[in-house]
Amino acid sequence: MSTSTAKTTPAPPRWNRMRMIENPTLRYGLLMLGVFYLFWSAGALDINWHRISTGIPRAGNMFARMVPPDFSRWSLLVKGIVESVQMALAASFFGMLLAVPLGICGAGNLVPKPVYVVARALIILSRTFHEIIIAIFFVKIFGFGPLAGVLTLIVASTSFISKMIAEDIENMPPGHLEAIRATGASFPQLLIYCISPHSLPRFLGVSIYRLDANIRHSTVVGIVGAGGIGQVLAATFSRYDYDFSLAILMTIVSLVFIGEFFSSWVRGYLR
Repeated sequence: MSTSTAKTTPAPPRWNRMRMIENPTLRYGLLMLGVFYLFWSAGALDINWHRISTGIPRAGNMFARMVPPDFSRWSLLVKGIVESVQMALAASFFGMLLAVPLGICGAGNLVPKPVYVVARALIILSRTFHEIIIAIFFVKIFGFGPLAGVLTLIVASTSFISKMIAEDIENMPPGHLEAIRATGASFPQLLIYCISPHSLPRFLGVSIYRLDANIRHSTVVGIVGAGGIGQVLAATFSRYDYDFSLAILMTIVSLVFIGEFFSSWVRGYLR
């Protein structure tokens, strides 16, 4: 007499998706609140739909007048592009120089607390305002031209690079700093033998990225009169010279593409 034992296969494990808010009532309540706030904000903006409906034909007329692009004034175009590139290179160079001491002073594990607080305050203050606001400030002080644009990009580059340096130093394993300090090394020796090998590759990578960003931002700050091709672009729009505006926009796009390829090549070489 044969007996058969029924084998029961275990049920497959059930996967439960992890949610940021586990309570469904709270989760859907916040979702409904967010949707309500979205519609309320759209209504509070006082959007004039009549102006939108009349602006669409004007946009079509403007785009039609842009074609074909006018490259006949290529000398003015080249002059603006060269000025923008010079602004970006100068701002990146001086920003790199100024960012090193500011970033070191902004690392809490490296300097005394008062120095850290002052350096961090400078970094936060310089990062608070957008480049356009800083450019307007320098244009009011030094007048129209590339000097205001260079100073604007120097401030932006210094704040960005110094923040990256400070955070990179603060994220170092504490054992590295303690080992160098245990040998009786001075502060300059600590910077040379511990900080530099750790932070130099990231510093160079961030600086190359900032150069690429400065090329793009140099075309933007010129709109408020801070030099470069952006200033030429703003002048063409004010004169309704849309075919030349399209030529400038196409040149800016090409310049940004070249800067992006150069940045990628340099970062790949540094790896």
